[in-house]
Amino acid sequence: MRSTSSYIRIITFLLITYVLIEITVETGDQSAFIVQPLSWLGLGIALLFMVAAEICLAAFKNILFMALSPEAQERYQSAESARKAKQFRWIKKTYLRLLDSKPLEQEDEIILDHNYDGIKELDNNLPPWWVYGFYATILFGVIYMVRFHVFNDYTQAEEFESEVAEAKIAIEEYKKNAKDLVDVTTVTLLTEASDINAGKGIFTTHCVACHKADGGGGIGPNLTDKYWILGGGIKNVFRTISEGGRDGKGMVAWKQTLKPAEMAQVASYVITLGGTTPAEPKEAQGEIWLDPDAKKDETPTKEVLETVSDSTLVVLSHNTVQEN
Repeated sequence: MRSTSSYIRIITFLLITYVLIEITVETGDQSAFIVQPLSWLGLGIALLFMVAAEICLAAFKNILFMALSPEAQERYQSAESARKAKQFRWIKKTYLRLLDSKPLEQEDEIILDHNYDGIKELDNNLPPWWVYGFYATILFGVIYMVRFHVFNDYTQAEEFESEVAEAKIAIEEYKKNAKDLVDVTTVTLLTEASDINAGKGIFTTHCVACHKADGGGGIGPNLTDKYWILGGGIKNVFRTISEGGRDGKGMVAWKQTLKPAEMAQVASYVITLGGTTPAEPKEAQGEIWLDPDAKKDETPTKEVLETVSDSTLVVLSHNTVQEN
């Protein structure tokens, strides 16, 4: 027969084992039971070991009890009964004190004179825990009134605005460390060497079959010139990688294969290919793309843009269009 102490020992042992596993298994900020599912196996083995130990202890006690004389067994059982009666006595006394109710055998002292269809009413006191809780709410109400209605502390609107400001700061900090939250509206050009190298590795694995290793283009377009089919710039390149190219004849969508952070890296690497000289560049496709957010002083001072016809040449020179 398992006693209450047996259950307490088992639970305590499991808690100690749980803490030891969390401390000894290196899993960073996450729980060992999430990162390393085998931790559950270790906890289960510890539970089986403790249950087996309690069963063996109970069997050993039973053997010793059976070896006693009848008089000794009777004395042992009496001592056990007295021990169990005293067990958790302070908890039972505290519980009864919080209720402040009469024992069943003394209820005749608090029966009221009237009754309803034979149902009699007891005049019990309110439980002390309820009374003290009621007094606490009164005290809280007085303090609240003095603080916010007499001394005019902060208002609920001010508290809301403060909480929103703190939440925005926390969100921004979270986004800095959660790169996979990036999308086409929030993506920015990555310039760190680690990101560019990672993007180059992704490009080498997935993109060289169509664009060649130097970006000169094969099945896919040339990535080194200034012509873009679906627009240049980090946002357009990210969108093209994520959603794919033109329906039926463009690049497949990579959003199911690559993570957002990986698409941002490879898009940033593709941007770095602009202006390089591939071994066998493919003919230009699409249109010249100029960044609408670029400053005017960053625009080339002289550049041939497009041959409109045999007799018309559009030339950008000092931001002036000249026709020949």
